[in-house]
Amino acid sequence: MKIELSLTPALYPFRTILGQHTTVAIDVLRATTAVCAAFQAGCQYVVPVASLEELPKYRSLGYTLAAERNGQKVADADYGNSPTEYLKHNLEGTRLVYSTTNGTVTMLSAADAKHLYCGAFANLSALVDRLIADNDDVVLLCSGWKNDYCIEDTLLAGAIVERMTERTSVECVGDAAATARMLWDMAKSDLSGFCCTASHVHRLQKFGAYEDIDFAFRIDTCPVVPELRDNRLSLVH
Repeated sequence: MKIELSLTPALYPFRTILGQHTTVAIDVLRATTAVCAAFQAGCQYVVPVASLEELPKYRSLGYTLAAERNGQKVADADYGNSPTEYLKHNLEGTRLVYSTTNGTVTMLSAADAKHLYCGAFANLSALVDRLIADNDDVVLLCSGWKNDYCIEDTLLAGAIVERMTERTSVECVGDAAATARMLWDMAKSDLSGFCCTASHVHRLQKFGAYEDIDFAFRIDTCPVVPELRDNRLSLVH
């Protein structure tokens, strides 16, 4: 099994692994964490869209709107991008249409992969189990912030690489995946402390999202694996 890391969506088209492969979309703060939380709260499925202009047509079809831009909930949406908000509600049977600054763009940029999974610290163990069971080559795709590098996404990639190499034969393609593992080894004993200077942590703190930040760095809180199939995210069983 080969594993490669794209540090931003802008780099994904230049990856080395081009054939049939699995892509893991990563947006720790907060889209992929929030998606895992929504499914943990009972959501039926999630439709990721890139543009806010697409949302009204889904409302007319009975969807619940979830949207965020620049870290804050869009005014006319029912939900924003907060995993802890989702977990405070019973979303049993809810159909979400979802648009965020970075995460949904990342998911849609890799929609042609054989499998497209959402990855977060929240579902780390369940995700690694699935990747090993699939036994496909893997591209870890970090969302970053508007195509700039984010340390928290890279740390999750490093955690995935570490867990996979401990359990199966894995070849890291290029330096990014191996470097992410080394960075994770430095951070894992105090993940929140290691990330306290991260730019997106500071951005979210300005909005008072301390509960979300704390939750996003906790491991295995939502043991679900969302997969993009037929243009919507649903759970792998």
